[in-house]
Amino acid sequence: MTDVVIVGGGVGGLTLALCLHERGIACRVFEQAAAFRPLGVGINILPHASAELARLGLADALAGVSVLTREAVFYNRFGQLIYAEPLGRYAGYAHPQYSIHRAWLHDVLHRAVVERLGTEAVVTGAPCTLVTQDGQSVMAHFDGGVAPARGDALVACDGLHSVVRKQLHPHEGSPLYSGVNMWRGVTVWPRILSGASMIRAGWLATGKMVIYPIADDVDGEGRQLVNWVAEIETPQHTTRDWNRRGELRDFIGAFADWEFDWLDVPAMIRGAESILEFPMVDQEPLPFWTQGRVTLLGDAAHPMYPRGSNGAGQAILDARSLADALASHDSVEAALASYESIRLPFTANVVRTNRTSPPDAILREVWQRTGDKPFRHIDDVMSREELVALSDGYKRVAGMAAPTREEETR
Repeated sequence: MTDVVIVGGGVGGLTLALCLHERGIACRVFEQAAAFRPLGVGINILPHASAELARLGLADALAGVSVLTREAVFYNRFGQLIYAEPLGRYAGYAHPQYSIHRAWLHDVLHRAVVERLGTEAVVTGAPCTLVTQDGQSVMAHFDGGVAPARGDALVACDGLHSVVRKQLHPHEGSPLYSGVNMWRGVTVWPRILSGASMIRAGWLATGKMVIYPIADDVDGEGRQLVNWVAEIETPQHTTRDWNRRGELRDFIGAFADWEFDWLDVPAMIRGAESILEFPMVDQEPLPFWTQGRVTLLGDAAHPMYPRGSNGAGQAILDARSLADALASHDSVEAALASYESIRLPFTANVVRTNRTSPPDAILREVWQRTGDKPFRHIDDVMSREELVALSDGYKRVAGMAAPTREEETR
């Protein structure tokens, strides 16, 4: 029976553990952190990924700690509506789109792994330093006094700073900065628009915001926990660290006059207890993920711009694809090669599309056509057909094509 060593206990690693367990494949997860702590801010899980989590029996648990996203709405920096479309089940998909705090998603996955695989299946305080292999097995070596772990296959789910990726590609080079820096936070705030809207507003040259709620009625008075991301074009950025503290003074000026009849943006930003800063970076798609009995998954395999809500989602899809490959091939090497042949070109396309034609390309197009000025009516700027085409084009690349008639009737 195949035994898999999973390096990294984030969203991708824990999802893979659950997928392997479902297939009857033994595995252990080795996480470098000494303990799991609530980190990060909000993320979205799109229907193609939430379908896989539902298959793992997690739908009810996720629904209890998230907001089911109802719509995507696009505005210019003057608060004028450009385009709106339904999302998730409201768009006819069989599964919802979850807006959720990353820590709560991780907690749901971690609890499920411990309940199903046992507490011994997750080892913390185990930073991987080296991977070795021969023709029969693979071994992960750790700091922290953790004994090496041997298995039939090893999957590196160790994120943006993957040790295993660096071992496979030692001359890859530094991350590629997009020219956009991001500041993130969460604020307790009254319901905005539908109370389940994903808002994208403005454009990067003068400041762009992404805003959506991730929890309902957090204070007993109906207010929500609202996630927000401020994005600004700037040559200044720091190294990538999800937990780096940001400073309000570095970006608030771009949004000082964003006071709309439906939202006071600067007041919402100032209401956050803390702010995180992160550069929008990615890396050029790799020529290969797999070497013998070792492969990569999630951010370790395909770090991408956080546009289109695709980072965690693609890791979840990786996990399902890899578990299916291991269950359907007689040899580990053949399974890993099959997984790579399916997922590497697909995710490479998403990485490149996120650079040039992400969902918020609608905002860029309107910004360019209007010269960054208010419009009388959006039809004077872009037709409905053009707006729909931009949105649908990204969905096809991300594996999120419009639901079929069969899906709409489920």
